[in-house]
Amino acid sequence: MPTPAEVRPPLPPFTRESAIEKIRLAEDGWNSRDPERVSLAYTLDTQWRNRAEFARNRAEAKAFLIRKWTRELDYRLIKELWAFTDNRIAVRFAYEWHDDSGNWFRSYGNENWEFDDNGLMKTRYASINDLPIKESERKYRWPLGRRPDDHPGLSELGL
Repeated sequence: MPTPAEVRPPLPPFTRESAIEKIRLAEDGWNSRDPERVSLAYTLDTQWRNRAEFARNRAEAKAFLIRKWTRELDYRLIKELWAFTDNRIAVRFAYEWHDDSGNWFRSYGNENWEFDDNGLMKTRYASINDLPIKESERKYRWPLGRRPDDHPGLSELGL
C-alpha cells in the first residue's frame, strides 16, 4: 500500500475540474522553484523529454530542475488545460525568466502528461520555444512563488 507521500490527488480518472486542479497544483509546485518538492510529484521511474533533454527517473528529473532554475532566474509560470482523458492531461503554458545577463524571455510550450493510479506523473513530454522580450513587455509581475488567484491566466492575457 502506498504511503501518503506516494499519493498525489486528484487521482485519475480525471474530470475537467480535477484536471484543472491537477494543473494548478503542478503550476504552484513549479513556481516554488523547489526541485525536491517538485520531483516528488513524479514516479521513481518517470520518463521525461524536455526540449532535447531526457530524464529517465525521479533523480534525473530533480537534477534537471536544479539546472533549470539555476539558469532561468526569476521564473514565473502559468499553465492551462488543453485536453484530458482518463489518466492523461495535455497542457499549454508560458513562463517568463531572465538569464544572468539580464536578458528576458517568455517561453511557450505544450506538455503531455500521463499519471499512474496514485496520481504521480509517470510520463512528461514538453515542447518549448523561447521568445526574447524586453523587461517592459513582461506580463508576470507577481512576487516570486505561487501565482495569485486573481492574476489572469494565459487566455485572459492573450497568450
